[in-house]
Amino acid sequence: MSLAIQSPSNARSIRRSEGDRPASAAPLAMRSRVYLPACAIAVSAVGLIALGWATHWGGASLADSMTGLRIVVIGPATLAILALLLVAERVWPAQDRPLFARGHRQDVLYTILNMTVTVPFVAVLSLSFADVVRARLPWLTFPRIGALPHGLVIAAIFVAMDGCNWLAHLANHRVQVLWRFHELHHSQEDMTVLTVFRTHPFVHFVYLIALLPGIVLLANGALPTALLVIYAGWVALAHSNIRLGFGPLGRVFVSPNYHRIHHRLEGRQDVNLGFALSTWDQLFHTAVFPTSQTVAIDTGLKGRPLIVEHGTPRPRHLMVFLSQLVAPFRPMNENQLPLPTWSSSSRDAKP
Repeated sequence: MSLAIQSPSNARSIRRSEGDRPASAAPLAMRSRVYLPACAIAVSAVGLIALGWATHWGGASLADSMTGLRIVVIGPATLAILALLLVAERVWPAQDRPLFARGHRQDVLYTILNMTVTVPFVAVLSLSFADVVRARLPWLTFPRIGALPHGLVIAAIFVAMDGCNWLAHLANHRVQVLWRFHELHHSQEDMTVLTVFRTHPFVHFVYLIALLPGIVLLANGALPTALLVIYAGWVALAHSNIRLGFGPLGRVFVSPNYHRIHHRLEGRQDVNLGFALSTWDQLFHTAVFPTSQTVAIDTGLKGRPLIVEHGTPRPRHLMVFLSQLVAPFRPMNENQLPLPTWSSSSRDAKP
């Protein structure tokens, strides 16, 4: 075996050639290893939390906020709703699936992630966002209006919040960096009620806009916790593997049959974006109503741009879980789905 001996002159020439590299070489090397826009989202979220921490959340109680969010996400009433829907999936399934299908087991990991990490993360993120809006944009908040009926305020906040969620959901499908976080949710090939928890923690950054209606009208009322629990349960129902449509009421409310089309494997997925109300989709021509052919359609991501639990002979749940959480920060690959272009024509929304 021979060893190459490097002379001092050679070493100097090597150092000189390295120093002659263009200034853009380092950023290019970085872009080849990470997806910088996704890193910007993460940095922005952490920066927002830092602002909230510096101002002590504007005097709001972090403990109370976290407790309230836990009640909505994993409280006794929510858990009872989830249990009931899991039973219903066995009785009226849209697609027959084993009780412990791979996708179901994978969603359990995301449920645990939500209980332990996502809930406190969203709590501090929400408090920070609300504090920044109130401090920087005080003109947004309405003063107390005594003549305004309390029930009307609650209804207005609820409808506006659902509309903001629709808008954020649309952005997740139309903005590439946001899609990188959202595509994880669409990777499920065994739809179940627990799929509602299959989300990346940083995806909640864009959904902060849903807090605006409550911030604007806070002096006039706030959404009761019970209503938020019902809302969370309704979103979970929409993700369930239940063969259920709402008939004429489907023109107003999102059903499992309606939302399943949003997760379809073949065809555009930037349709049926509503959380609880399907009216937003109809208003903006993104509604595709279910038929007998769409009730049991396959779900997932075409080409599997993400590592999924179904992609190997063994599920390797933990490895898939960690890989999917890291995926938004990695460079795009050749299987990455191109984002559809916006069209106001309802014809583009047909299955």
